[in-house]
Amino acid sequence: MRQIVLDTETTGLELELGHRIIEIGCVELVNRRATGRNFHRYLCPEREIDDGALKVHGLTRDFLAHQPRFGQVAEEFLQFVAGAELVIHNAPFDTGFLDMELRLLGGASRPLSELCTILDTLVLARQMHPGQRNSLDALCRRYSIDNSHRELHGALLDARILADVYLAMTGGQGALILGGAEAAGQIRVQPIARVVRPTAALLVVRASAEEVEAHERLLRTIDQVSGGSGIRF
Repeated sequence: MRQIVLDTETTGLELELGHRIIEIGCVELVNRRATGRNFHRYLCPEREIDDGALKVHGLTRDFLAHQPRFGQVAEEFLQFVAGAELVIHNAPFDTGFLDMELRLLGGASRPLSELCTILDTLVLARQMHPGQRNSLDALCRRYSIDNSHRELHGALLDARILADVYLAMTGGQGALILGGAEAAGQIRVQPIARVVRPTAALLVVRASAEEVEAHERLLRTIDQVSGGSGIRF
């Protein structure tokens, strides 16, 4: 099973105000293990960055001015994620921005939900912990994931943290598979195989006389070394 844990940073929160993606971070998991393959790009948004967003990620327009445009990395990004299950916290936000960037390229662009399946860890967390805070920071505290090194948000850093949180959330469970964006909240849990206890009588193997004597010699040695304070069962 190939999964891509994904996060983005943007110039602001509102798609309708023309905000753009400025960073994409992806971490590859295969059979629930990190492979070491990542996708990480900073992007030039060709617009101003909201002050509120700047305080969150610290990415300035001057720094981003020399980075590639989304169109220059789009093909590489799509090849990296194609066919995988995307694991995203609050998936509609990230996929909304990514789908918008793809539409801006023109041509026969397809939404990510047609290229990948999508698992929203925020939906999953709300089902597992109803009525509780389920931000990424809150989940880190709940599952003892160390995020103390994160002073500012970063797409690749947050994707790595989310990968740890996701694996902790789903550890010991059946595979959790969330369908496309149209099936948000519909989580299918594969049944867990249960161990069947054998019905036959258990075979009891008793110690021989030589083994009993060897055991008694060992206990006497322990008594001598410990001054008689050894514990006997």
